[in-house]
Amino acid sequence: MNKKKSGFVAVVGRPNVGKSTFLNKVMGQKVLIESSRPQATRNKISCIYNDDKGQIVFLDTPGIHKPHHKLGQVLVDHAKGSLKGVDVVLFMVEPDEEIGIGDKYIANVLKDISIPIILCVNKIDSINSTKIIPLLNEWKNILDYTEIIPISAKNGEGVNKVIELVYSFLSEGPQYYPDDMLTDKSEKFIIAEMIREKVFNKTKEEVPYSVAVDIRSFTEKNGRLYIAADIIVERNSQKGIIIGKQASMIKRIKLEARKDIERFMGYKADLELHVRHKKDWRNKNNILRDLGYSKE
Repeated sequence: MNKKKSGFVAVVGRPNVGKSTFLNKVMGQKVLIESSRPQATRNKISCIYNDDKGQIVFLDTPGIHKPHHKLGQVLVDHAKGSLKGVDVVLFMVEPDEEIGIGDKYIANVLKDISIPIILCVNKIDSINSTKIIPLLNEWKNILDYTEIIPISAKNGEGVNKVIELVYSFLSEGPQYYPDDMLTDKSEKFIIAEMIREKVFNKTKEEVPYSVAVDIRSFTEKNGRLYIAADIIVERNSQKGIIIGKQASMIKRIKLEARKDIERFMGYKADLELHVRHKKDWRNKNNILRDLGYSKE
């Protein structure tokens, strides 16, 4: 019997470079929330990929950025902490004409790491192909990476090649998780993220960043799920925005979230949503801890 490979891979990068989109493509289904806005990911989440060659545990991390509140600092600490104990780092960047301060900062964080670094230049479908080679050459002066690969997480171009490349750096090892396990997070966590994604993508300005979701109850009876959740806002004025005129906004959030939940869980679901005000929750350690954002 052929021995299989296994290992852990940290996926790092600035906010909104496509890390979650890439991992959803790898997994073949939606496990992580996606948004065109930056900083949608708030937790370090393991996505568990299995095939005939073995098992790769990808660690999706919050985008590394300059924090402006305690929640932001926790997210950045989570991202940096994910570099400890992994076998490979995937550093994901965009094909910007000029390498920015944010990417240079992360490259500096990675400069003393002794494990393989794969530089993934994402969103190559958004630029002229003639610009790719000069960009790859420019990165050679910024980071001593092990391999570099242009990809498009959106349409899947290069994704399988990344997986093959990761396996080339892994050794034979144990299977850390069962074959049917997609993530190390609970079903309640995934459901809360699905609800938060809808709020994040449907609201504007500061509102999406001021929202958290707390699952108050989660039960299954006779093949049907019954879920009650609180959408937590930072300012009382934000409640009306999320509820909407004649409850139109929260009805849309509920409908779309319920569809994702049913697709992911394989059950019909009843979803009850309430909006709660917890003043300045992003700067209160006790609330951050209760919502699962405390330092690990």
